[in-house]
Amino acid sequence: MIRALTGFSTRSPWKVIALWAVLGLAAAVLGQAFVFRAIQTGSGGFLPAHYDSAAALKIAEERFGADPDANPLTVLVARSDEAPLTAADEQRIDAQAAQLSRQRVVMPRTEDTMPLAQDHSQVPRVSPAMTAPDRSFRLLSVELSGNPADPGVQDTYRAFRDSVRDALAEEGLRTGFTGGIADRVDSTDAEKTRSAIVGGAMLLVIVLLHVFVFRSALAALLPLLAVTVIGGAAAGVVVGAALLTGTGLAESTPSLISVVLMGIGIDYFLFLLFRFREQLRKYPEQSGREAAALVAGRVGTAITSAALTIVAAFATLGVASFGQFRVLGPAIALSVLVMLLGSLTLMPALLAVTGRRMFWPSRSLEREPRAGSAARMGDRVARRPVALVLASLALLGTLAAGVMGIRIDYGQGGGGGGGERTAAVTTAAEISRALPAGVSDPTSVFVTASDGAVLTPERLGGLSGALARVGGVGRVADTVLTEDRRAARIDLFLTADPQRQEARDLVTGPLRATVTAHTPAGTEAHVGGTAAVFADIATAVDKDLRVVFPVAAALIALILIALLRSLLAPVILLAAVGLGFAATLGASTLVFQHALDRPGVDFTLPLVLFLFVVALGTDYNILMSDRIREEMARPGPARAAVGRAVRHTAPAIATAGLVLAASFGSLAVTPAPSTQQIGFATALGIILSAFVLSIVLVPALATVLGRSLWWPVRPRRSGADADDTEQQGTPERVLVG
Repeated sequence: MIRALTGFSTRSPWKVIALWAVLGLAAAVLGQAFVFRAIQTGSGGFLPAHYDSAAALKIAEERFGADPDANPLTVLVARSDEAPLTAADEQRIDAQAAQLSRQRVVMPRTEDTMPLAQDHSQVPRVSPAMTAPDRSFRLLSVELSGNPADPGVQDTYRAFRDSVRDALAEEGLRTGFTGGIADRVDSTDAEKTRSAIVGGAMLLVIVLLHVFVFRSALAALLPLLAVTVIGGAAAGVVVGAALLTGTGLAESTPSLISVVLMGIGIDYFLFLLFRFREQLRKYPEQSGREAAALVAGRVGTAITSAALTIVAAFATLGVASFGQFRVLGPAIALSVLVMLLGSLTLMPALLAVTGRRMFWPSRSLEREPRAGSAARMGDRVARRPVALVLASLALLGTLAAGVMGIRIDYGQGGGGGGGERTAAVTTAAEISRALPAGVSDPTSVFVTASDGAVLTPERLGGLSGALARVGGVGRVADTVLTEDRRAARIDLFLTADPQRQEARDLVTGPLRATVTAHTPAGTEAHVGGTAAVFADIATAVDKDLRVVFPVAAALIALILIALLRSLLAPVILLAAVGLGFAATLGASTLVFQHALDRPGVDFTLPLVLFLFVVALGTDYNILMSDRIREEMARPGPARAAVGRAVRHTAPAIATAGLVLAASFGSLAVTPAPSTQQIGFATALGIILSAFVLSIVLVPALATVLGRSLWWPVRPRRSGADADDTEQQGTPERVLVG
């Protein structure tokens, strides 16, 4: 089937290119236009219903009318002359708040607004909250609805912010904005220039690296163009599937899809390009279309094997209890299948159309290249495999030892420190000097009557009093009752930032224990809010990772056994990838937890490393193993076969690894601590996967084991000419007796 697909693509390349140009670009445009309609905002909605904070969120929505799409926002209002607020000032502020709550905010339309973008014009909820004890400022509570990642919602917030600032400035008052969308927009604006510079620099590095390797502008630009088209189409397919099935995507899903597809897409195109160039050098009389058909059919098998392994790895997330993981896995698996389809159709079609012009103006096709570093590495692996195995294991084992004592940090800020000193951060600091840190984001206790009796402040007085005595609770607000008095909300303002570990420890420990001990008879109580949600997410993620990793390893092992038709080779590949994963996580722990004294590694890091390092590392190993098996099918000793495999395959793996490491490494210069960790760890993991595992450790082990690596099925050592084997495709295999 693979050869039939690649064969059609190379026989009718213009039809395939036209089809991708029309359908692919249409899917990409529609996906970009509707992506934010498919995203589920907030993290609490992804928790299973039996978690305490999920139950609290349900009560908030059903009994108190909380909008799951609401973006809470705190506005600080103070006198411009820094004098304490007077009663008249408070009246003017409240009057302005009442006016703002009736005023419609129109979403600005800019040249960057998508044609089918949703209109987020709205009337915000604005209400007075409280005045600081020293009367230095008064706070307004605001709600804007919509996905905070949507540029249209962000533009709507900017319009609201500017109108509030101008209106209150006329009254001699200054304003500050913090919380939720204010933090996001300020960070986005602060990082806009940096992101553009870093993104442009990384794109330039990728292009220059391709130019350096292939000496051709077309070979440098065409892979990026093809991967962009296929990746956009894949994202559109995922968005369309989510809308049709009513599945809410996590906010991070589109960006993760983009990074995954860019990584594996460039990998697959590079694998094809290197083999295409090798084929054209070997057979000068062969046409570009014939060479493309042979190469695509041969490499397509390895690409399919690698892609299906990645699909299996991501699909295992479907067994997770945390909804964000459960949705993420199938979404990325579907997008990888689209990239696989593009790799077997669009990419071969482009090779067939361009032929030898792909490498113009380079003259490298006219001569056999001199033995370079890849050939020297192949010879070294063939001569001293045991020494290289021991050196690789020593390096990886030393780094993996850093996992001992690892701490997982569930802070949204990535574990402290750093970050841009934005206006929102400055406003939050000003508020925390006069009021508890959690005043802008309260932790709420929801109480419902289960005995049919109504609730009253007196009935809940014991609970409120007990909560006020909990260390870390700075203030307890008055009890808010529903109209039927069957549900109540008690807001707590914690002294710790709700997004920090201290707040989560307070919620999971003393706070929930107090609620359990002092909930009145005939009622049920649940703790909600940011700190409670992330405390429960920490529990869910911890449980899921213990399930997902073994299930993924088992499934990948079964797929590798079926694809490689060997029992020993899959064990070696999985062990190598697992050691690379441990080494990367250990190195990240040493750098961030110990050297930089962070509270721990970000809770998303193990999963991100699993998605990128394990999946892409398996990709590289499959490519190398496939070439080793092909070379071992030819006459001669196994050592020489491994040397040839390294010589021909190492350049593709090294180039792909450098491109991906540079892309991920750019994230390490961002101000967000969690993103820094992801950038550093993934770049290091890909470097280890490419240069240590795939180019050194796996070939060295193959040299030591020889053709027994493929036990119980291994390539026959045939006397046939090697060129015939190349032309005929997969060699014959025999059972080992």
